[in-house]
Amino acid sequence: MISRMFKRMIVLAVVCMSLITADAQIMQSQLKTAGDEPLLRQWIRTLASDEFGGRKPMTSYENKTVDYIARQLQEIGLEPAFNGSWFQLFNLIAVTTKPVGHQFAVSGKKKAVLRYPDDAMVWTSRAVNQINLPKAEYVFCGFGICAPEYGWNDYEGIDVKGKIVIAMVNDPGYYDAQLFRGRNMTYYGRWVYKFEEARRQGAAGCLVLHNTEAASYAWHVCVNGHLTNNLALYNPETRNADELAVKGWLHEDGARKLFDAAGMDIDKALAEAKKPGFKSFSLKVKGDVKMRVTYNIRETQNVGGILRGTQQDGEAVVLSAHWDHLGIGKADEHGDSIYNGAADNASGMAGALLVAKKMKELPQPRRDLIFLFPSSEESGLFGSEYYCAHPVVDMKKTVACLNFESIGPAELTRDVVILGGGESDLDRYYIAAAAAQGRYIYFDDDNSDGWFFRSDHYNFVKKGVPAVVLENGRYPVDASKPNKYPMPVWYHKPCDEYREDWDLSGTLANINLIFSIGLSLANDR
Repeated sequence: MISRMFKRMIVLAVVCMSLITADAQIMQSQLKTAGDEPLLRQWIRTLASDEFGGRKPMTSYENKTVDYIARQLQEIGLEPAFNGSWFQLFNLIAVTTKPVGHQFAVSGKKKAVLRYPDDAMVWTSRAVNQINLPKAEYVFCGFGICAPEYGWNDYEGIDVKGKIVIAMVNDPGYYDAQLFRGRNMTYYGRWVYKFEEARRQGAAGCLVLHNTEAASYAWHVCVNGHLTNNLALYNPETRNADELAVKGWLHEDGARKLFDAAGMDIDKALAEAKKPGFKSFSLKVKGDVKMRVTYNIRETQNVGGILRGTQQDGEAVVLSAHWDHLGIGKADEHGDSIYNGAADNASGMAGALLVAKKMKELPQPRRDLIFLFPSSEESGLFGSEYYCAHPVVDMKKTVACLNFESIGPAELTRDVVILGGGESDLDRYYIAAAAAQGRYIYFDDDNSDGWFFRSDHYNFVKKGVPAVVLENGRYPVDASKPNKYPMPVWYHKPCDEYREDWDLSGTLANINLIFSIGLSLANDR
């Protein structure tokens, strides 16, 4: 693993080499990409139009979206990626869960009632009509982490089979820079990991203890994201019976009620859980968990095209960009209820299509290039998860994933920010490609909000495929023209719409950066 200091030395070296001619090289890079901008804008404008209804999977707008992408891939000259088809179909289950009486009653030394959804936000992924866990026991398992490489196991010495685990969000490094990777959150800090580990340990359920700072979002995000239609991959053989019966978030007030019912000091428990050597324990609080469940099973699809390489050993590079967004939902203050997703992720799709076009115009590469447009990224990275379990090319022969995620609009910057560096040789490709543009790479090691784990590339990383997150830089070439559309302004809002006054100079530079890296990976011996 590359040390943090060594990464910074690399960045400084590249900066020093490129400062003298940076402006001239950046301008030259811009001239080379000027012809791409009209096409890029056309794709973004179309995919983010009201006609596509926010591109929500399993709605009437899905077929319109995926058919359009397939037509573009065909016109570019790619082959269908999935055994002669442009589409990879798979099933999702959409579940809405309501506790009986909108509450959970528990008893220990005292009695308490957890109110839904104020104290606890719960759901299930099982294809059943009801969940019934009589006298379910609650167990506090610290962070709910089993990480031998960090010498940490919250499940050591405790049996959670058939019980409901309470696990704190984030990981110990958030509170102590000497633990794990400090503020650079590991996957162990993600709430989805807490569910995965509780399931491996045989628990009946898992409630992630919310904290606004540690989660990087407030309680209303937990509630609004899970009130209805909780999505999950669906296994028709098991009907998802092997999934946790109960998944959910526990508000801090709800946790205090549980500890109070147990006659225990929650503040002391939370403080101890942040230290090495913490021992998980039962709260000796029990209560019936009864929930009514409605569900339906729906089909969705990934889209993909392939540019065949000359090699016969089957290696490939995947370039991905999720096609889905949030659809039609709650109206904003202007009465707009269509979440068009222009930046997220019409810009990413347009970038991937542009790279596909540029690659097709070049001599045939050595390795295959797979252009993948996954479904259901916004709902839980389900499309890429399904692809990684059923890949066109085996994961062991997939040399990298280059993911296009919300890459525009962006002004041209002197630097390019990378999350997730220091894990593979992929770093040197980014450094070289940026230097060729007269720019430099800044390896950002603050992943305290877990952003590195929140897009499709991470399912490839979990399979051992190198990938990083590319973000726009911090230092505009023209400081008088800063980015007018920073992410907090538009992220997951109806105002994420295409505008003709978008500055795409940085967007195009970043697309060409990925193009250069993809070309090198496709031909590097």
